[in-house]
Amino acid sequence: MNKLSVKMALLVVALASTTLLLPSCKKEKQSTPVAQNGDMKVSFDFVFGSNMLPWEIGKTMVHTKTGDTLTFSLFKFYVSNIKLKDANGNWWSAPNSYYLLCTDCEEGYSFTVKDIPAGNYTEMQYTMGVDSAANTLGASTGALSLVHGMFWDWNSGYIMLKAEGTSPNSASGNFIFHLGGFMGADNVITVKATNFDGAVLSVEKDKHPNVRLVANPARLWHSSPSVSVKSVIHAPGPEAVIMAKNFYDNIAFKALEQ
Repeated sequence: MNKLSVKMALLVVALASTTLLLPSCKKEKQSTPVAQNGDMKVSFDFVFGSNMLPWEIGKTMVHTKTGDTLTFSLFKFYVSNIKLKDANGNWWSAPNSYYLLCTDCEEGYSFTVKDIPAGNYTEMQYTMGVDSAANTLGASTGALSLVHGMFWDWNSGYIMLKAEGTSPNSASGNFIFHLGGFMGADNVITVKATNFDGAVLSVEKDKHPNVRLVANPARLWHSSPSVSVKSVIHAPGPEAVIMAKNFYDNIAFKALEQ
């Protein structure tokens, strides 16, 4: 082998060695972990009257304004259209978010919003009742199914809230208020919001924050007469609007549990 051949062979060996060493000299690229979606619970606590006494189904209470003695056997209502605002001011809307709350409902007087993008949120918007779009589509599935008895077939609309029970002040011994309406002056739908009193709602996988709201069923009669005067409402109208709005408007943020 001549000198030129020897040099060429040595050069080939050197290049091959360098190529083999190159991968070991590279730094491994660090992958950024992807934040995973989480969920949020929204629950209702109840008080009754101006003295804010604890309230529950089957408990006999005296209304401080009307003087009526009231024992609820059923209290059932819809919450829908959950939205969350992040720290940058962007809104996320939960898809198909309709929830029915009652003693015997799936989660009682609470519901869980699932698959929320991970992040920090400063405000929640929610609707008391069922929006007009769902009303005009007619009875649907899930919380909006006919099986829940919350749809007026004759009126093509949802009963947003049912309050039933007994009272010695009523001529019949009962009270039955089925409140609904989504059009014009009969619209009871109420959009509400809370900024969590300045706290930040943190959503991420394996964390289950709970937004607690407080409601007062006595507010149904805040501007409405005693059950001795009016003990039944079965249709949309001004009386239903007054009762529903007085109850909805008083619902407030109570606490954020992270």
